[in-house]
Amino acid sequence: ALMAAPLLAEGRSIIVLDASGSMWGQIEGRAKLEIAREALGTVLAGISPETEIGLMAYGHREKGSCADIELVVPPSAGTAQAITDAANAMQFLGKTPLSEAVRRAAAELRSTEEKATVILITDGIETCEADPCALGAELEASGVDFTAHVVGFGLTEAEGQAVACLAENTGGKYIQASDAGQLVEALKTAVAAPEPAPEPEPVKLAENLDPILQ
Repeated sequence: ALMAAPLLAEGRSIIVLDASGSMWGQIEGRAKLEIAREALGTVLAGISPETEIGLMAYGHREKGSCADIELVVPPSAGTAQAITDAANAMQFLGKTPLSEAVRRAAAELRSTEEKATVILITDGIETCEADPCALGAELEASGVDFTAHVVGFGLTEAEGQAVACLAENTGGKYIQASDAGQLVEALKTAVAAPEPAPEPEPVKLAENLDPILQ
């Protein structure tokens, strides 16, 4: 059997993990934070060791603080295990200053001319009086090759729309995940999201015999 190629993201990436108190909420009888830890571990185990990736978290040290944001693992190569360990040891306590966390992650990545990607995993909308849509537009206008992917974990559709613009305004993807399997798939897509290859032109056969792939 062919081994799956390890996932390699271009440039440098920072995962921004929601460690707010709402991550204790359950999906199918399991706390969201448990599912998130497991999905992160699974995806990070499959990335190429050269991938430069870091971890930022918010809401993990104190309740009720909008300033509780920390770069837990600076982005560099070979950090997959450190990120997994940090997520596994993290407390989930506080509020959801997701816009400021993404802004800080972007600033952290801005030191190089390389492609910079932030992957935000959030189970809630902004609770610290910031506007994710405006932040997305501002980061896009900054002229850096910056993309934010947002994984809405267990968000309703309306909540998803409130944070999706952060991704859309930077040319990133908003991915809705409502269970463990979807979260793993969403993270794989976001952590290693190279530019999609152009679709090859279909070869026309003399007689149209090929089945249409849905």
